[in-house]
Amino acid sequence: MAKLRVLVLVGVLGAVLFTASPALAEPVRPVAASVTAAHVAVAPVPAQTQPPGPVLDPAQTDKANTEKTKNKLVAGLIAVVLLGIVIWGRRVRSKKAKGS
Repeated sequence: MAKLRVLVLVGVLGAVLFTASPALAEPVRPVAASVTAAHVAVAPVPAQTQPPGPVLDPAQTDKANTEKTKNKLVAGLIAVVLLGIVIWGRRVRSKKAKGS
């Protein structure tokens, strides 16, 4: 039973650490869709230029990713501590029940 507890703790901690890495995430790339019209005569539309999108500062993006990673690690650590408290409490309760 003790091995199972250790495996659960290691699994939870490993999952938290591996999911908290923003460096492994890939950016989302838009997919270009093509539409074909069959047997329809359409007058050519002049090309319109779109205003450029928001400009992202890499320094701010890295800072935001760092803060997000830190928050995830803190939340994971709290989850592991709470899980340890629950396991410890059940252990104490089971020993008390066996002793009675």
